[in-house]
Formats: sequence, structure tokens, C-alpha cells
Amino acid sequence: MLRYLIGIGIPYVGVIGLLPWVASMDIYVLGVPFIYMWIFAWFVLTSGCLLTCWLMFDRHVPDTDPRNC
Repeated sequence: MLRYLIGIGIPYVGVIGLLPWVASMDIYVLGVPFIYMWIFAWFVLTSGCLLTCWLMFDRHVPDTDPRNC
């Protein structure tokens, strides 16, 4: 259950859950509206969450060879 929280829950809350709060801000980061920077940052952060899940839970699971099925 923790893997789903890290891999799906955190990105979902970051992008969808906090979007109304982010949309209400009139801040610019390097000349770009904050909402765009927020969404683009979550591309990288979501990949980081998925990498964390893989490192914590799935790295030690042996790969199955499709030729042996």
C-alpha cells in the first residue's frame, strides 16, 4: 500500500489536489507563471516518486524472461 501512496498518491495530490491553490497565485518564476512551473516541476517529481518506489520495493524482484513463459 505504501508503494501506491508514494507512486500515485503523492503526484496526484501535488498536481490535482494543490492546483486550485497554485492557480490563485500571481507569482512569476524566471518570467514564467508559477502554475506552469508547478506543472513542469511535477513531471520531474513524479519520475522521482516512481524511482523511489522502484528502489524501495521492486528493485530486488527478479525480472521474468518472456521467452520462458
